[in-house]
Amino acid sequence: MNKLNFAVVVLAAAFSLPAMAAGDAAAGEKKAAVCAACHGQDGNSPGGDFPSLAGQGEKYLIKQLQDYKSGARKNGIMQGQAAGLSEQDMADLAAFYAGKTIKGGSAKAELVAKGERLYRGGNADSGVAACAGCHGPAGQGIDAAGFPSLAGQHASYTEAQLRAFRAAGRKDIGAPVYRVNDADGDSLGMMQAVAAKMSDAEIQAVASYIAGLGK
Repeated sequence: MNKLNFAVVVLAAAFSLPAMAAGDAAAGEKKAAVCAACHGQDGNSPGGDFPSLAGQGEKYLIKQLQDYKSGARKNGIMQGQAAGLSEQDMADLAAFYAGKTIKGGSAKAELVAKGERLYRGGNADSGVAACAGCHGPAGQGIDAAGFPSLAGQHASYTEAQLRAFRAAGRKDIGAPVYRVNDADGDSLGMMQAVAAKMSDAEIQAVASYIAGLGK
């Protein structure tokens, strides 16, 4: 994706996002008490089964909660948690987590070089786009466009999401999880299209590299 096309994508994404209620971080902190068991008191989850939410963009967090509530994103636990949330609840929770700092992890030394090449430059041979184009050179995301922060996320969680996007992008029969909430109608979503071209080794390497960006 060249710079001009990338700018068009970012602007289109930013202008297509619906208006959101203003979030109250203090109110969000109280509402987040029920979330702490999985995501940690400060948004840093204790393990890779659940994502860390600290420092995540507000627009992205609200979109995911909306998608869980509508069923566009599938997860038994989160669909139940989101079912009773109002738009204001979602905005408050997002404001709370966005104001926290992710602690981050570390990349496996043997995967850093490969992960960095993929993250920053993609794979021209297979058509895998560089992650940095949408998620920023330091993994900070682009909140105006709803592109999430990735830096410091648990490697195992990032791997699981990439595999779920890949399964949806490839329409893998029998895959345990499909992630389709980045799609627009029948067209592949951006992450489905990217992940569909990734190998297991590439997913592992870039997920490990991303975990180390939080330091």
